[in-house]
Amino acid sequence: MTTQTVPTDAGDARITWHRAPGARLVLAVSHGAGGGIEARDLQALARVLPGHGVTVALVEQPWRVAGKRLAPAPKTLDTGWRGLWAALAAPGLPVVSGGRSAGARVACRTAAELGAHAVLALSFPLHPPGRPERSRAAELLGAGVPTLVVQGGNDPFGRPAEFPGGAHRLIEVPGGDHGFAVSRRAGITQERALEIVTDGVVEWTGSLG
Repeated sequence: MTTQTVPTDAGDARITWHRAPGARLVLAVSHGAGGGIEARDLQALARVLPGHGVTVALVEQPWRVAGKRLAPAPKTLDTGWRGLWAALAAPGLPVVSGGRSAGARVACRTAAELGAHAVLALSFPLHPPGRPERSRAAELLGAGVPTLVVQGGNDPFGRPAEFPGGAHRLIEVPGGDHGFAVSRRAGITQERALEIVTDGVVEWTGSLG
């Protein structure tokens, strides 16, 4: 594991690299507006994916590196992601652009422009809680590259059944909330919930040409 600071027009960002020997892909994943790269799903991917030929780059956005508590506007988030891209592509491998929640929106909005190989959207916030009329489906459907959505069955930002059909795959974490936490009523353990996430991403990245 190595850490790299990258200057961007939105401030310094930080990449924590979890490298895979003989890697064939880089999976770059960023956090959401309410947390950092310590999120359980991001850490699980960093543990598991390198064993399957995928280098994982956990990205801390400039506002988090600067110690701010609130995420900036989407335009500023996109600026930071663009500024990181050269560093993410430096290993010379195809880059899967990814993130959780707000980070997933950034990945979708910038994928075609940056030449992302694919997009991984963890807990995509399809709409604000209780406001399905404020849909962000256009961002997801506009990614323009193969896209995998991993969504909790009880995510208030959009349950799996609410997602539109389109050129994306969707994996459901039964009973999972926006952070993939599960209650006893979900019928699965927290460990199994994370396995659903990592197993699904392993299978999907293996299918990417």
